[in-house]
Amino acid sequence: MRRSLILTVLAAALAAPASAAAAPGIKYGIQDDAWLHSTPLESRLKTLDLLGPDVVRFTLRWDQVARKKPARATNPNDKAYDWRGSDAVLRGLRQHHVAVLVTLLGSPRWANGHRAPNAVPRSKWTFASFAVAAAKRYPWIRMWEIWNEPNLRTFLRPNSPRLYVQRLLNPAVAALHRVRRGMRVAGGATSPRRTPSGMAPIQFMRGMRAARARFDVYSHHPYPVSRLETPSSANCRYCTGILTMARLSDLLREVRRDFGGRHIWLTEYGYQTNPPDRYLGVSRELQAKYLAQAAYLARKAPRVDVLIHFLVKDERTRGRWQSGLMTARGFQKPSFWSFAIPLLQLSRQGSRTVLWGQVRSGQGRQRYVLQRLVGGRWKTVGGSRLTSSRGYFQRVVSAAPGTQFRVRNVSDRAASLRLRVR
Repeated sequence: MRRSLILTVLAAALAAPASAAAAPGIKYGIQDDAWLHSTPLESRLKTLDLLGPDVVRFTLRWDQVARKKPARATNPNDKAYDWRGSDAVLRGLRQHHVAVLVTLLGSPRWANGHRAPNAVPRSKWTFASFAVAAAKRYPWIRMWEIWNEPNLRTFLRPNSPRLYVQRLLNPAVAALHRVRRGMRVAGGATSPRRTPSGMAPIQFMRGMRAARARFDVYSHHPYPVSRLETPSSANCRYCTGILTMARLSDLLREVRRDFGGRHIWLTEYGYQTNPPDRYLGVSRELQAKYLAQAAYLARKAPRVDVLIHFLVKDERTRGRWQSGLMTARGFQKPSFWSFAIPLLQLSRQGSRTVLWGQVRSGQGRQRYVLQRLVGGRWKTVGGSRLTSSRGYFQRVVSAAPGTQFRVRNVSDRAASLRLRVR
C-alpha cells in the first residue's frame, strides 16, 4: 500500500537507540477470535503468515466447552467436553508455527449457580480442573492467562480481587504448573481504568496482593482512554489511577510495588479508527502511526514481554470495536502494513537520521532493502541487508526533512508504509 504516512515519534519519548531496548525478546501478537472462527480458516491463517505475529491470543470459553458438568473434569476426553470450536483454530495456528496465548474465561451455569458466564464459580476446584483438561488437550501451548478484565463486572461478578484470586487465579496457576513444566501463567488481565461497573486497575492489584495472588506474569490492557491520547502522551487532566500505554512507566512501578520483579504481558491494545467510529476513533493514518510507536515503546520498556493488537478486522456492528487492521468489509487499513513492517524515525540531528523497524513475516533473519523516494521512483539505499534474528533493523541515513523512505521485504516483496523525515 503506497499511501503517504508520517511515522515519526516525539523525540523526547523515543530518542533512545534501539540497541538500548530493554526487552529484546518481546513477542508481538494479534487477537481476533471471531475472525479466526469464521471460514475459510486457511485463508485467515495465510493472512497471519503475511502479518507475521509471534503469538496469537485466543479465548477458550469454559462455559462453551463444558455446557454439561463433566464426570472426570481433568480428563479432556470426558464426554461432557466439546472442543470442536477451538480444535481447528489452535491446531491450525500450530501448523503455521504461531505460538498461542490462551485466555480461560466464562463459567458454565452448572458451576456458578445457574447465572451468567461472568459469575464467579462456587468452587475453586471446578475452574482449575478445566484448566488441567485444556492443558492436556493442547500440550504444545505454554502461555496461559486467567480470565479477562476481572476488575470490571462486565467480565466478573462480583469483581472482587479476593474471589478472583481464591476461586480462579491461584487454583488454576497451581493446577497448570502441576500438569507440565515450563508453563507461563498470567494473572490480572486488567482494564486500564475504573468504569461505572468496574474497579480501577491499581485498586484491583492491591486487592490481589492482599489475597496473596500467585502467578508468573502480570497481564494488562493499556488501551487509550481518549482519542487525544498518543502512545507516549496521556493528554488528560484526570489520569489518576489510569494505566494506559502512555503511562507504561506507572504500570511498571505498580506491578513492581505489588508483585516484585514479575514481567508484564500487554494482552490487548489498539486504537479505533474514524471512519467508522466518529466519536472515539482516530484517523486510519494515526492508528498506523500509533501502532508502530507502541511497538517500539513496549520493546524499550523493561520487563515487558508481550504486546498484542486487538483486532484483525473491524466488527460489523456500529458501536462495537473498530480497531482492526482491516475494515469490516475486508479492505486493508494502513495499520495492516504498519503491523507487518513497522518503520519509525527515532531521531534526527542535522541530516543524520536514525530509522528503526522490523520485518515480521518469515522466520529468523530477513533480507530487506531500505528505499528512498527520488523523482517519483523508489531507489534502494545501500543495497540489501539482513535483519537481526528477530527481524529488527536500525539504519542511519543522511536525509533532509521531507525525504520519504520505505522498507521492502525481499522474500515476499511486501512494503512498509511511507515514512516522511521530520
